[in-house]
Amino acid sequence: MSLLSAERRSAQEVVSPDAWWKSGVIYQIYPRSFQDSDGDGIGDLAGIRQRLGYLAALGVDAVWISPFYPSPMADFGYDVADYCDVDPRFGTLADFDALVAEAKAIGLRVILDLVPNHTSDLHPWFVQSRSSKTNPKRDWYLWRDPAPDGGPPNNWLSNFGGPAWTFDAGSGQYYAHMFLKEQPDLNWRHPDVRAAMYDVMRFWLRRGVDGFRVDVIYHLIKDEGFRDNPINPAFAPGGDPAHRLLPEYTADRPEVQDIVLEMRRVLDEFGTPASARVLIGELYLPVQRLMSYYGMDAAGVLRGAQLPFNFHLIGAEWQAEAIDRLVREYEAALPAGASPNWVIGNHDKSRIASRIGGGAARLAAMLLLTLRGTPTLYYGDELGMTDVPIPIAEVQDPLERRVPGHGLGRDPQRTPMPWSTGAIAAGFTTGRPWLRMGDDANERAVDRQLAEPHSMLQLYRRLLALRRSQPALHEGSWVPLGVQGNVLLYARGDGAQRMVVLLNFGATSASVDMGALSRIPVPLPLQVLLSTGLDRDESVAATITLRPEEGLILGRRASSGVAAFA
Repeated sequence: MSLLSAERRSAQEVVSPDAWWKSGVIYQIYPRSFQDSDGDGIGDLAGIRQRLGYLAALGVDAVWISPFYPSPMADFGYDVADYCDVDPRFGTLADFDALVAEAKAIGLRVILDLVPNHTSDLHPWFVQSRSSKTNPKRDWYLWRDPAPDGGPPNNWLSNFGGPAWTFDAGSGQYYAHMFLKEQPDLNWRHPDVRAAMYDVMRFWLRRGVDGFRVDVIYHLIKDEGFRDNPINPAFAPGGDPAHRLLPEYTADRPEVQDIVLEMRRVLDEFGTPASARVLIGELYLPVQRLMSYYGMDAAGVLRGAQLPFNFHLIGAEWQAEAIDRLVREYEAALPAGASPNWVIGNHDKSRIASRIGGGAARLAAMLLLTLRGTPTLYYGDELGMTDVPIPIAEVQDPLERRVPGHGLGRDPQRTPMPWSTGAIAAGFTTGRPWLRMGDDANERAVDRQLAEPHSMLQLYRRLLALRRSQPALHEGSWVPLGVQGNVLLYARGDGAQRMVVLLNFGATSASVDMGALSRIPVPLPLQVLLSTGLDRDESVAATITLRPEEGLILGRRASSGVAAFA
């Protein structure tokens, strides 16, 4: 066993194997952009395998891999043509099996992206479905007769713009698609569809995966009566046309909860204990609506998704009082025993460093990794990667090419990972990258940041190491201490252990009165255990001054140098 593997196994013992996701950290990989192993300019599974050591050393617990299934790539893999294979662009099933085996050998878990709401229009199921009205798979999708005027059956809109219906001249009916017309929606009211998709889950679970992130899980069931969606009263001229209507009858229908429970039962068939497999739901919903996806039954047992994704930090106002209110609301809404989770970036949203700036992105890292619950990181955010402007002639996103000016802008946040200073394509590929890299790729490269003691990557490594070593951070309680000016204060605790987090959201320095800690039994003075600048370790008694956009973690340090609190 390598030294890295030995260190990794030792560290992994801190995380309980039966519910590792409660205290673990998830890292999202967009496979096209992580590492190319064969020089074709597209990242692949073998490339991910080459970089598992980096992920283990970073300190994460699981990798979530975005879709790599066979696909015509109308939506870069979210249009699946075969749920039980690997697209040749990304490798083979043998490559996947090798990746899983090596990941597990060094203590990393693997989570797959499941895309059950829709398939590709080239999936054999849909090819059969559209072949005739009498085909056995016709009802596997949502087919409807035209309206009396020959138009779409109702007013439903695609999330990607335009009607959510496409006319099929061969059969004289429309089929529904909440996204591109090449992504027809499955009919989840059909028992055979459910059975087929649950068998897909079992196929990958037998290959050793540790769970699924379920794409747009809240869209799976549509209104049985196909009623028109109501007009959105908040819609303003010039806004996203897809938001002109409220998705009352196309999303978050009550019946979807039955599907969530059934998916969870499939996961529970595998592993000892069953809770070692995790179900994550992609949900862009208000805080209160998120809570139903935990699936609490009449006996108070949580039987749904362990982690209904909480994206509220992505769109939150970057201000201390707003973040304080958000965290309090979310924590108060959680069902008894439910585990919280937090996300600051993903493949569909502008990168955090572009949204709020580089200095604030360091603060966001400390916020994400010191809140209670499971954090999910997006590849490259640990390097401070920013959105890369893509010239029109080089746009790859099929949606942007098809609907110019739609504004999703997904290419800029999906650019390749820079690994090596001075190498071709910064070490991502030996060929031409599928998408251009940022002009600062050499500056952001992993090898350079590993050599710089105060880099963003070093901050993430230090934060993750401290989080892993301290129960107060990876499994302790969260205690709000309010806001002083632009500074957010909260404590994390586990038994008698206490840690205090101070986050200055302001553009100027701010002094904090340590008297705010009187609500919790923390004896002063405390020590600065970690700053976002990685350059402070002073003792703190009455007051402390934070620099602009600086965050601090305070506690008591044992003589061994390892943080301990009593």
